[in-house]
Amino acid sequence: MDNPFETREIWFLTGSQGLYGPETLDQVAEQSRTIAETLDAAADIPVRIVWKPVLTDRDAIRETALAANADPACIGVIAWMHTFSPAKMWIQGLDALTTPLLHLHTQANVALPWDSIDMDFMNLNQAAHGDREFGYIATRLGVRRTTVVGHASDPAVQADVARWARAATGWAELHQLRLARFGDNMRNVAVTEGDKTEAELRLGVSVNTWGVNDLVAAVDAVEDAAVDALVAEYEELYDVAPALRAGGDRHESLRYGARQELGLRSFLEGGGFGAFTTNFEDLGGLRQLPGLAVQRLMADGYGFGAEGDWKTAILVRVAAVMGHGLPGGASLMEDYTYELTPGQEKILGAHMLEVSPSLTTATPTLEIHPLGIGDREDPVRLVFTADPGPAVVVAMSDLRERFRLTANVVEVVEPDAPLPKLPVARAIWEPAPDFRTSATCWLAAGAAHHTVMSTAVDLETWQVLAEIGDLELAVIDEDTTVRGFAQELRVNQVFHRLAQGF
Repeated sequence: MDNPFETREIWFLTGSQGLYGPETLDQVAEQSRTIAETLDAAADIPVRIVWKPVLTDRDAIRETALAANADPACIGVIAWMHTFSPAKMWIQGLDALTTPLLHLHTQANVALPWDSIDMDFMNLNQAAHGDREFGYIATRLGVRRTTVVGHASDPAVQADVARWARAATGWAELHQLRLARFGDNMRNVAVTEGDKTEAELRLGVSVNTWGVNDLVAAVDAVEDAAVDALVAEYEELYDVAPALRAGGDRHESLRYGARQELGLRSFLEGGGFGAFTTNFEDLGGLRQLPGLAVQRLMADGYGFGAEGDWKTAILVRVAAVMGHGLPGGASLMEDYTYELTPGQEKILGAHMLEVSPSLTTATPTLEIHPLGIGDREDPVRLVFTADPGPAVVVAMSDLRERFRLTANVVEVVEPDAPLPKLPVARAIWEPAPDFRTSATCWLAAGAAHHTVMSTAVDLETWQVLAEIGDLELAVIDEDTTVRGFAQELRVNQVFHRLAQGF
C-alpha cells in the first residue's frame, strides 16, 4: 500500500484579535508557528502539519474553513486560541466547516516565568481564557471535534494528536474508497446484508458489484512470465509445501493461485478499488476460491470481506490505512469456535482461507488442502498463527437507521497446544473483560461474526474515528459490565433515532 499520509495535510489555525496591537500579533504568529512546527516534527504524527496565518476576524475564519473543505489534501484542521479570540467571530466558520476538527488546548510556554510575569505576558498568553471561549461556541453550535489538552511538546499530547491524525486519514480514505463486490452475498445470511446507498451517504464509500467472470477474464489474461516471477517470490518469502514447488504434483495449483493474485491486482488497480469481496457460492469460471491472493492483498492494505461482506471489507481497509507504518496489521477475522474450560476461556478465530499474514512476524507455510465448499479445485493458502499481543476486533452492523460499530479489546495469545491438523491461518484470543461478559455484550449489540482484527490500531483511534464520523461505537473492554452495556445500547438507540429527525 502506498503511504496514505504522504499526500495529505492538516492545517494549523490560530485564533487571536487586534485588541493588543500589531506587535502582539507578530508574537502570536511567531509562537503559533513554533507550536505547529513542534507538532510537524513529532515522530508519532504521520501527517504533515501546515501552519496558516493567524485569524482575527470572522470573514477570514469562514474563508479558511471553506478552503479547508474544498482542498482534497486537507484532511483536518487543528484550532488553537492563542490570545483571547472572541468566539462570535468563529460562528460562521465553524458552521461551514465539514473537515474534521481538533481543538488543541495548549499555550506557548511550558513553565510560568514566575519572577517576571507582568500584564504584557498575561495579555499575550490567554489560551486558558481563549480556548474556553472557543469550546463554548463549538458546544453551542453542536460542532463535532476532538479536544487535546497539554503542551505541544508533551509526548502524550503528540500521541493524542497522532491518533486523531490517523483517524482523520481513515475518514478521508472512506470518502474516496471504491469497493468491488465480485458476485453477491452468501445466500440467507443476514449480517452481511446492508444499505449500500446509506453507506455512501454516511461513510462516503462507493460499493458496487461486478460479475465474477469479469474477474475471470482478468485472471485468464495474466501472462505466464508474470506467474513465473510471482511463484519465485512465493518460494523466497514462504515455507512452500514440497508438493507445490516446481516439479511437485500440485505445482500447477500454486501457479493458478499466483495467476489469481495477479488478475485481482490488475482489476483492482485498474478500477481504483481499495477493497473487495468474494463469495464461495458465486465463483463463475474461477478454478479455486481465492485464498493466497486475498491474504496477500490484505497484507498490502486492501480491504476484504468474505461471502460478499462489504461492511467488513470497509473496516479492513480503514484499519490498514489508520495503522500504516505501525507494527502489527489488519485482517478479516471470524469467531469460529471456543475453548470453554472454566478459567481458560478463549476464542479461536479464522476463516476458510482468508486471514492476513500482516498479523504475524513468523514465516507462514504455503499449503494446499481440500475445501469442502465452493465446488472447485483445492485452493492454496498461507497457514500461520497470529502473534500474541494486544488487539481490537471491530464489527459493523446495519441497524436500519444507522450503522453500529462494536469493538472488543482482546489479547491475542498462543494456542494451548499445537494445531497440526488445522490447515488455515488463525488467531486465538482472550476477550476483555472476560469471555462470558464479552460474548453476552457482543450478542446484545447484534454485532457480526465477521470482524476486522487490528493489532496496529488501538481502541482510542477507533473512538476518534467514531467521533469524527458521528458513528455509534459500542465498546467492550476491561470496564464493561453486562448491565452497563445494555443501558448504553438503550441510550444509543434513543439518541440515534432522535438524531435522525422527522
